Amino acid sequence: MTSLFCTIVPPHILERLARSDDPAVAEAARRTLTVDAEQRTARTATTTAPPATSSGKPQRTIYDAGNTTELPGRRVHGESDQPSRDATVNRAHAGLGATFDLFLGAYGHDSVDGAGMPLDATVHFDEKYDNAFWNGTQMVFGDGDGELFLDFTIPVDVIGHELAHGFTQHSANLAYFGQSGALNESVSDVFGTLVKQYALGQSADEADWLIGAGLLGPAIDNGVALRSMKEPGTAYDDDVLGKDPQPATMDGYVRTSSDNGGVHINSGIPNHAFYLLATELGGNAWERAGQIWYDVMTGGTLTEEARFSEFARATVAAAKARYGDGAEMQAVLKAWATVGVPTD
Repeated sequence: MTSLFCTIVPPHILERLARSDDPAVAEAARRTLTVDAEQRTARTATTTAPPATSSGKPQRTIYDAGNTTELPGRRVHGESDQPSRDATVNRAHAGLGATFDLFLGAYGHDSVDGAGMPLDATVHFDEKYDNAFWNGTQMVFGDGDGELFLDFTIPVDVIGHELAHGFTQHSANLAYFGQSGALNESVSDVFGTLVKQYALGQSADEADWLIGAGLLGPAIDNGVALRSMKEPGTAYDDDVLGKDPQPATMDGYVRTSSDNGGVHINSGIPNHAFYLLATELGGNAWERAGQIWYDVMTGGTLTEEARFSEFARATVAAAKARYGDGAEMQAVLKAWATVGVPTD
């Protein structure tokens, strides 16, 4: 099983910001890119969390890096502790819990590994660090620089997204490159938005289908989030951030050697397929649509280098296995056809 380093802010955004004429913007982006590169090759630290026990209850521990890059940092909050005076610590604790609640409550899956894995997170990582990441064993949150990005614990779907990389790591273990990497990113967006919808009790029609809403800072004039599953390519179109490059269909598929083959860009295609499925079925997206995606990820049929078409066929099979040939399977077929991914 491969441990991954997966960030919420795509490299293409940070690389653009690093070329900004504004020295403060460029410096924050360059620093974040440098730290990301260091963390990508770093040996993962072992925390002092208790061993996994499948208890049906979360085991959350929050650490504070004190604006350094040392992980995991100083332990500041445990599962049974009273709320902290630090709002960032409390949001991290709550977001870990919301993710745990979705997986257990909707799918009977105990933590991200299905076996009660302790959930660890480090807050206040580095200075003005414009990212959050999963490093194979834990979550890490930057405080943002306050202008481009705010505190990365603010959007609960960001927490859900990064922890879902742990779910993928312990289930289908999709390779983080090309189409399988885009699927890896998309699965994190799917379960990230489901964490938010489950926590808020929102139906598919009520949800905003945005990833990272509330994260963009006051320096961003024309942007609402990092990604839109409803309308990929529309999350931002800003003088500072640039234009959201995500395609919604295979007609816009981007072939690139950067960002591990465009994993954060082409994920818009399976993201949009899931949105179309969930809204076609209606009701709560974590129920039928989410159940189909969960069944695929845990069913043991995907190869680690699965392409979009392999994943799409697996969702058709999963829908048929659980629900028969009715509305669910037909909606799956329609969603993939709409985004141009074959299922035959």
